[in-house]
Amino acid sequence: MPLIDLPLAELHHYSGRNPRPADYDAYWAEALRELDATDPRPELRTSTVITPPHVECFDLWFTGVGGARIYAKYLRPKNRTGASAKNPAVLQFHGYSGQSGEWITKLAYAGAGFCVAAMDCRGQGGRSEDRGGVQGNTLRGHIIRGLDDPDAKKLLFRQIFLDTAQLARVVMAFPEVDAARVGAMGASQGGALTLACAALEPRLKRIAPVYPFLCDYQRVWEMDQAKAAYEELSLYFRAFDPRHERAAAVFDKLGYIDVQFLAPRIRAEVLLYVGLMDAVCPPSTQFAAYNNITSTKDLVIYPDFAHESLPGEAERTFNFMLGL
Repeated sequence: MPLIDLPLAELHHYSGRNPRPADYDAYWAEALRELDATDPRPELRTSTVITPPHVECFDLWFTGVGGARIYAKYLRPKNRTGASAKNPAVLQFHGYSGQSGEWITKLAYAGAGFCVAAMDCRGQGGRSEDRGGVQGNTLRGHIIRGLDDPDAKKLLFRQIFLDTAQLARVVMAFPEVDAARVGAMGASQGGALTLACAALEPRLKRIAPVYPFLCDYQRVWEMDQAKAAYEELSLYFRAFDPRHERAAAVFDKLGYIDVQFLAPRIRAEVLLYVGLMDAVCPPSTQFAAYNNITSTKDLVIYPDFAHESLPGEAERTFNFMLGL
């Protein structure tokens, strides 16, 4: 089989290259305190974009850190009463620059008795607010947004990671949701956000990340794969540090938003998918996150597949979530 990365035997033991900031734990402890102090003020507005007979559809708005109002599509089964009123729920996270997707794509889960919440990431292709307020450049990407701000709390993905946890808290507090049976899923950026959500909200029960993004930035750079979704890393260095005089500090700061370092916090059962021909999110970067997960986990490998649709993934994930 052709290789674009390490041999599979080495991937199973790969532990990552990007440096972990010395104050990493304190950084995320402070972030969670900020989230605790943020009143989500959830608001549900009935949506009539589609009107399926057995499902209610809502525009969900809630407040994230910094006061931004965050949007999600929210669906729940109709006419659930008595002992059966508490439903399992799934959270869905989209790919980089995208949005929460079409309502109709959520109906399989809602029809199976799940509440479904699909979030728009702030500042990307959906309806969530991005309040800005960052020093330094924001050239063509969110990974590097906040990188030149003296305050590491201004990294945009810190806010987005916290938004995922806020969404989980909001959904878990709904009276129709069984907070002990909540899962999360997503691909690429959505896979990274699935991991981050489970790390920051450890009550999540099952998660299914697909080829997660935002892992092991230094490894991406060293493989010359700072292209496509990671292109902004290359653009950043070319424009703002052409001789790499600050490279060590840059990668250290990116460590705050490197999902591999959040992975040990996960308590959920994990079903992670990886394609060994993935040149967008190199396999080793994904293994860096997977190998740091200590909870019950399973890895589904597609040897000949890249950053693309994986045959059978959606059905396998659906059956996995039915176990909530």
